Amino acid sequence: MRVPHHINILFSPLVLKPHFLDSLYFIIIIPNLKFSSQVFGAHHLHQADCQEQTAIMRIPYVSNPPETKTEEHAAIVKRIEERRAPRPLQSLDLALLHSPHVADGWNSFLGAVRTKTSLSDDLRELAISRVAVCNKAWYEWKHHAPLAVKGGVSEAGLEAIKQDTLGERPAELSEKQWAVILFTDEMTRNVQVEDETFDRLREFFNEQEIVEITATVACYNCVSRFLVALDVGERNGTGPEAVTGH
Repeated sequence: MRVPHHINILFSPLVLKPHFLDSLYFIIIIPNLKFSSQVFGAHHLHQADCQEQTAIMRIPYVSNPPETKTEEHAAIVKRIEERRAPRPLQSLDLALLHSPHVADGWNSFLGAVRTKTSLSDDLRELAISRVAVCNKAWYEWKHHAPLAVKGGVSEAGLEAIKQDTLGERPAELSEKQWAVILFTDEMTRNVQVEDETFDRLREFFNEQEIVEITATVACYNCVSRFLVALDVGERNGTGPEAVTGH
């Protein structure tokens, strides 16, 4: 292994005198934490360095397939697998299954929001994707931005909601879509929604749809906060991935 030039200097006969040995640690180890872990076997790197080398969720995922201790827990896993099919269990599932009953309730709620409302795919996925941007939940963005495009949202429209601060409505997004995005943005960032923003939403949606939009935004704020707090999917500190094609 080649030793960096500044380390060679430190080990020169001129430097390595007895009175200097006591301070050698501070000269070599402290400024060169990563190097010291390789050469001197140091075990306590700065936390940021560790995260750069191996990004992992803050708690371990359960095994996949999950181990179950009771028939009740096995039934919970089966219900989650059935909702995910034909896809496998996701990182989020393997985090939640540390608490099977929480995972079960989560699965039911998410299943209803995703598949049992009257909302069109573009509106639902625009709302979810905007929540992801507001909360910097890039694992959520990774999974839902492509669904927005699949639901008919243009790449330019998706680019508009990817910005930290919303500007003017782009031509690629309809007034109806924009009303949902503005409502989502205020509800996520401020919790309280201004009357003007709510009145705009009412121009396009009935009571059932408003409840479903509100439930979707609330649900995916819950999801995003869980994802970011535990770094599920190891996406913290990255950014929104580009989404192309329909």
